[in-house]
Amino acid sequence: MDDISCNLLVIGAGPGGYACAIRAGQLGIDTIVVDAQKPGGTCLNVGCIPSKALIHAAEQFETIVRAASAKNDLGIHASPPTLDLARTIAWKDDIVRRLNTGVAGLLKKAGARLITGRARFADGKTVEVETPAGVQTIHAETVVIASGSEPAALPFLPFEGRVISSTEALALTEIPQKLVIVGAGYIGLELGTALCKLGADVTVVEIEPRILPQYDAELSEPVAKRLRALGVTVLTGAKAKGLAADGAALAIETANGQPTTLAADKILVTVGRKPATRGFRLELLDLDMDGQFIRIDDHCRTSMRGVYAIGDVTGEPMLAHRAIAQGEMVAEIVAGKKRAWDKTCIPAICFTDPEIVTAGLSPDEAKAAGLDIKTDFFPFRANGRALSLDREDGFIRVVSRSDNHVLLGIQGVGAGISELSAAFSLAIEMSARLEDVGGTIFAHPTQSEAFHEAALKSLGHAIHI
Repeated sequence: MDDISCNLLVIGAGPGGYACAIRAGQLGIDTIVVDAQKPGGTCLNVGCIPSKALIHAAEQFETIVRAASAKNDLGIHASPPTLDLARTIAWKDDIVRRLNTGVAGLLKKAGARLITGRARFADGKTVEVETPAGVQTIHAETVVIASGSEPAALPFLPFEGRVISSTEALALTEIPQKLVIVGAGYIGLELGTALCKLGADVTVVEIEPRILPQYDAELSEPVAKRLRALGVTVLTGAKAKGLAADGAALAIETANGQPTTLAADKILVTVGRKPATRGFRLELLDLDMDGQFIRIDDHCRTSMRGVYAIGDVTGEPMLAHRAIAQGEMVAEIVAGKKRAWDKTCIPAICFTDPEIVTAGLSPDEAKAAGLDIKTDFFPFRANGRALSLDREDGFIRVVSRSDNHVLLGIQGVGAGISELSAAFSLAIEMSARLEDVGGTIFAHPTQSEAFHEAALKSLGHAIHI
């Protein structure tokens, strides 16, 4: 195959990579994006999108199950439902297919070329791509590494047989009767909650003293309470040790040091993600590393001239929307625009039941930074919309400076509050004060009113509590 050249080569067509390529194409930059998989990366193909589809299907199924058991006060009764998992998975896969096609179309519309294949560096300006038609050599003036991340395995629980990662969990052909999850972070609890609602007997093993250790206890407690109501068994302070001798159970050490085993049809290991840096011959490049991540500056430049890196491969927070923002920025920098990473906050959402949203600093983080703060929360049990949805668990909390009332952080936990994340982020990014939120008219009845009331409460005059 003849060598080809371009101004910008993007390795990885995940959210960061395809956003970078689309924006670069819009700016008239000759751009090629390479990925071994369908466009969209982990998020679209085996992560964010399919998991949220499965979570939605599980919520619908659980609602009907509750109605069938008459364990609700709504006066709704239904026949016991059945689950056609193959049809559910086909629906989920069709969503992914449609979005794959959409991303490919957007790249084409922007004038960016998409090449399917595995990329390997020959040097800082040359990449060899193993395509179905043979090896394609690409020469580029500028390279962006956007290779993303992959599930982290435990050395004593490799992904094989009944031990699965989130990728395999989203492609199950039947609901496991007994599911054991190692790791009570957001990935494990999102999938575990969904599979529990679909009929699995779920046990979660977490080495830390409580679930969701990356969030503070106030935010994680409503989720813990809901897990108990759903019948999920949570073993905190417990250590996974490996497969039992018969290979049909997980050997663990409980919080009191006692060895035991947990029978499991599937063992889902969700102990985090790691950057996808293997197989690209990155060792041929002179890249400074930050542990296992590629070190970058506030322009996403690596230590090698003409090589940028964005997204999960550059470290925490490993979030698709961070990668997208970085990709857009890098494309504009390559086009000659003056840009730098100056974001005040990056929101994070845990799609558990109830959902958790965080933006900016938590109270503990603000205090650790030496800031004098005010913090207050408004519970959903005092919110009319939450009550009318039959979901009064959770709250919204605001963190502000004591002197000028500038918002430093906003957090919440509640059913469906992921959609409030934009309002939280916008308020912090624009340096809004408590008075700005308190002086804004919020539509009634909505769950967003809890944000308004939390600000008013911090100012000393909440109306509804």
